[in-house]
Amino acid sequence: MDIAGRNEVTQGQPNDVVHVQTVVVGGGQAGLAVGHSLALRGLPFVMLDAHERIGDAWRARWDSLRLFSAARYDALPGMPFPGVADSFPTKDGMADYLEAYAARFELPVRTGVRVDRLRRSGDRFELTAGTMRFEADNVVVAMGSHQVPWVPPFATELDPGIVQLHAAEYRNPTQLHEGAVLVVGVGNSGGEIAVEVATRHATSLAGKEVGVVPFRIDSLIARRVVLPLLFRFIAHHLLTVDTPLGRRMRPKLLSRGQPLVRVKPSDLAGAGVERVGRVVGVRDGLPVLEDGRTLEVANVIWCTGYRPAFSWIDLPVFDATGHEPMHYRGIVDAEPGLYFVGLFFLYAMSSGFLRGVARDAEHVVEAISARALGTGPRAVRAVNHSRKGLNQ
Repeated sequence: MDIAGRNEVTQGQPNDVVHVQTVVVGGGQAGLAVGHSLALRGLPFVMLDAHERIGDAWRARWDSLRLFSAARYDALPGMPFPGVADSFPTKDGMADYLEAYAARFELPVRTGVRVDRLRRSGDRFELTAGTMRFEADNVVVAMGSHQVPWVPPFATELDPGIVQLHAAEYRNPTQLHEGAVLVVGVGNSGGEIAVEVATRHATSLAGKEVGVVPFRIDSLIARRVVLPLLFRFIAHHLLTVDTPLGRRMRPKLLSRGQPLVRVKPSDLAGAGVERVGRVVGVRDGLPVLEDGRTLEVANVIWCTGYRPAFSWIDLPVFDATGHEPMHYRGIVDAEPGLYFVGLFFLYAMSSGFLRGVARDAEHVVEAISARALGTGPRAVRAVNHSRKGLNQ
């Protein structure tokens, strides 16, 4: 069976093979940006998303989470973000926006469909999702770099009576037992969660921040001057894989994480959060710090980051670590027809923001369109005019 147009998505029966020109894996902001661009060109496609509702990846974050970018910078092409332009949307507001976006443009998203495997099948790609199979000329993997929560292996040695949550599981302080809380990891999630739980519990925050944004993002000068400079120029044009500064900064941001944005060290101190060193192991069921101290805690919240989740891609397109795909601006030369959108710093620092995602999506869809017209290799070479920023 063939999908003839963007809105003509045949459900099919189990074990049927659905043939489609392009499959987009992921229905978050990256996938929706790709879908919108494909739809504008009249290219047939289907989008597959593992969540039950569009936007559920945002809904699953902790309750008080707000974006770091103001609403005026949080729109995908063709649909402004609702509300006050200088306000910072909640995570549920972003989720609802994405769901409304898909509905407005009638994007063919199949929710509750998790892709288990992607491989080559002759000249096309084959995707399996449970009992469903898809064959496609093009596949766009529209997923973020951070998918699988990571905790140190010694976490299993903690006393079973201690509540352990990863930031991906944390919602609010009501999940915690009475007693002290240890938050591990001084990134943005660790800082914000520590300040929140400190209102009810004695709280320690383990680790050292890699930097701090030196201004309040909700101040008038930040909203009117600094953030526009950051989002419109620095993150979007200056810090890219095609600029010397961008190539220098990219590996640092990938390996060390990002600076504290909303929460400052003074906020942590003001909330009564105790700063402690790194957690290096477990002794007698309790966490051990690098100075040898053990902490008597009833709860541990691991804000220790995520790892990629690309093991389902059965194609030789990854670097020596096995985690990062080798591409330039999302186009994989080694596997014609395979693309990535949504990765952190895929092309620029802004690739992590909606404005950057939209540009990355447009670039990839230009290549898909050229390939569909039979001018693929020449057009892709033109699009990939510079190899300086090749991610390897």
